[in-house]
Amino acid sequence: MAKQFEGVNVVITGATGVIGATFVKALVEKGANVGILGRSKDKIVALQDEIDADRNQTVALVANVLDKDALTQAKLKYNDTFGSINILINGAGGNNPNATTNDEMYDEQGDKTFFDLTEDGIDKVFKLNYTGTFLPSQVFGKDIVASEKGTIINISSMNAFTPLTKIPAYSGAKASVSNFTQWLSTYFAGKIRVNAIAPGFFETNQNKALLRNEDGTYSDRASKILSQTPMNRFGEPEEILGTLYWLMDNELSGFVTGIVVPVDGGFSSYSGV
Repeated sequence: MAKQFEGVNVVITGATGVIGATFVKALVEKGANVGILGRSKDKIVALQDEIDADRNQTVALVANVLDKDALTQAKLKYNDTFGSINILINGAGGNNPNATTNDEMYDEQGDKTFFDLTEDGIDKVFKLNYTGTFLPSQVFGKDIVASEKGTIINISSMNAFTPLTKIPAYSGAKASVSNFTQWLSTYFAGKIRVNAIAPGFFETNQNKALLRNEDGTYSDRASKILSQTPMNRFGEPEEILGTLYWLMDNELSGFVTGIVVPVDGGFSSYSGV
């Protein structure tokens, strides 16, 4: 029996992060040919060694999502290995300490308030999240549009619906990813589908310091998040996979485009009362 995505050609950016690597492992198991795109060759190779030692279903694509020339070379390498690309998953993104306040509401005595955030920090966050989605869509999207049956899936965030305290740049940047998803879905309507997934709160290497105290207990911020999450827990990366499979599969979601799907344990539906 054929696997769900057997022979489907997929490129994933941010592919060595917690969520990205989960996608890579799952799609290889489902039969896809996966381009693992990230900045660290060592991390990519380690992931390949874990799931595809013979390199039958993966190819290492070392590139920065903000470097269009490097992305173009990565596309050529993928094409030489597996052929034309069917699906792009834009998983690269992140925050920056210089774009994050220490106070949730303005504290004149605070050591890092809104007024202390740096232009460089804000710029890096917007470039990584928005431009880092835009450029791969330009480069890899050429194959997808030519096939007239592929899809682009962006990774947005719950911050895009309602901004979280402390992270104005990240919230704004992810809102721009959601907006771009809608724009691109309209622009390529009838050619390809473009959708986004908005993960809720998952424990990752990036946010672990915000969610856990040194002794491993939940931080005040983590407890506040859980109090607003009806399922009363953080998500596991594997719990995004069902939504990913649905959006990838033309038979299951062939008339679905331009949407942002929350996977958030009910966070977006709860008013707090």
